[in-house]
Amino acid sequence: MENTQGSRGEIQNVEFHVSYLDTLSGHIGHAEFSDRQAAERFADAQLKDEDSWAVVDVVVLQAAQRQERAQQLVA
Repeated sequence: MENTQGSRGEIQNVEFHVSYLDTLSGHIGHAEFSDRQAAERFADAQLKDEDSWAVVDVVVLQAAQRQERAQQLVA
């Protein structure tokens, strides 16, 4: 596993996936972030009432996934 660190000390080969319950629609939502703080802020914003929940998962990307993500950002 690669442990490349960025300028802010974060590992470059991970993403942060947020799963949350949208209590208005009753659906489970998903969002992906490259920054942990942004993912945590988004998750916190989803906690609107006592039935709400949100989970932040750290997902380690493989080399092929990193290349695919980079190409998506360029396109």
